[in-house]
Amino acid sequence: MALPVTPPDKMSFWEHLQELRVRIVRSLAIVAVGFAVTYAFRFKLWAWAQKPFLEAMSRQTGKAVSALDPFAFTDLTEPFFSMMRLSLWSAAVLCAPFLFYQLWAFIRPGLLPKERRLVIPFVFVTSGCFLAGAAFAYKQAFKFLGDILFQEAASAGLRANLHASDYLDLFISTTLITGVMFELPVLFFFLAKFRIVTARLMLKYWRHATMAILIFSAFFTPGDVVVTTIFFSIVLLGLYFISVVVAWLAEPRTPR
Repeated sequence: MALPVTPPDKMSFWEHLQELRVRIVRSLAIVAVGFAVTYAFRFKLWAWAQKPFLEAMSRQTGKAVSALDPFAFTDLTEPFFSMMRLSLWSAAVLCAPFLFYQLWAFIRPGLLPKERRLVIPFVFVTSGCFLAGAAFAYKQAFKFLGDILFQEAASAGLRANLHASDYLDLFISTTLITGVMFELPVLFFFLAKFRIVTARLMLKYWRHATMAILIFSAFFTPGDVVVTTIFFSIVLLGLYFISVVVAWLAEPRTPR
């Protein structure tokens, strides 16, 4: 049986695959350029990354930050690969606006002409939301998480002797997960724009959303502590109700 003919103003399946390949290659190329920059500042990035936990440790132990040295390694390659990983993720965050533009460029052919004009707001808002989430994680989430974990360790009389790679796992996962969480209003903006969800529907099922948020927080938030699960659940629930307002504003006012 012959395949259906693709309309001249539409992209075929293979053209979509080719477009996806181009966007991925460009994204990898710009991240590689960003990595060359961030790797040159890897030690400053490491000092910046460990600062929230050192400050939390200082608050719990009463020692000055400059007097703390809790990080160690048992594998000679651990410091090298840890700095590489930190530099790579820093490059991805640095290149976030370009990466979001590549995502927009991939979905752009499937949009209406008036929707294609949203490219600048899309890149600006998605980048801003992600960076706001990362900043929130760095300034607030790490402060909360660090105080809880170090207070527990101090109460048990334990001495800190942390692996740099383990700490970076916690730091990177918390920053990225929180950045992605802050994209929730953007996601619901487009779902509402394309009439997939409505603000009324979101309010109707807010209890189901709360249960889903609790399950997500229990499995994906760092620390494996009930308090951190509750903390991130409250943050996500607040973002959900912000998304309700965003969906209401984005809903088309004309019938189908």
